[in-house]
Amino acid sequence: MTRAEKARRIARILDRLHPDAAIPLDHVDPYTLLVAVVLSAQCTDERVNQVTPALFARAATPDAMAKLSVAEIERMIRSCGLAPAKAKAIHGLSVLVRDQYGGRVPADIEKLEALPGVGHKTASVVMVQAFGVPAFPVDTHIHRLAGRWGLSRAKNVAMVERDLKALFPPEDWGNVHLQIILFGRAHCPARGHDLRACPICSWAASKARIAREMGTRGGARPSVMRADSRRGPSRPHPSGVRRDRRSSSRT
Repeated sequence: MTRAEKARRIARILDRLHPDAAIPLDHVDPYTLLVAVVLSAQCTDERVNQVTPALFARAATPDAMAKLSVAEIERMIRSCGLAPAKAKAIHGLSVLVRDQYGGRVPADIEKLEALPGVGHKTASVVMVQAFGVPAFPVDTHIHRLAGRWGLSRAKNVAMVERDLKALFPPEDWGNVHLQIILFGRAHCPARGHDLRACPICSWAASKARIAREMGTRGGARPSVMRADSRRGPSRPHPSGVRRDRRSSSRT
């Protein structure tokens, strides 16, 4: 099976299991999404959604946020972790968006990446989710699954992004990004996972990969209900998207 054929089969499974994938960070516009994504670094989406209502009640625009002190922002976001760095980044990007872009988040990935605390992944999320511009955000979770499934052999997220973009249509990039993350949470964790019983790994991962990750050398393969069969498994309800735990405040 070629990588392209494998990608098409994976897409069918993801569509069946996660047909309505949506970003789980609460937001109302590009600015509040940008702030929420910055807060989500090394933090659960559930926690971010607990913090942002009070934060946005005080400051839901770049101008309002820029008028707060870094210390005030830090106090409101402390439970998200990395609060000093995130507060400084949120204040700094708010000042720049207000002063350089008239209070409107730029729909340009290079301009986004130039903002404090905003790396390529964060900028990609904003581009595809807020502006509908094709982008394929890749974090360590997507990197891990792309390797497991044989979609990419790349050693860094930039090269994995390149490989995945070549396998999926641009109009599907944002959705597939979310679907892979949701699938990983529901079916394909990093540790303690029986790849032989996974709806995708069971056929997409190589025998060598399965043996290496499971610490085995063969053995009987359990029966697996194929997710792309007519009777797919029931649809899971994951509650959020996990972020890269190895990232800094700039993601």
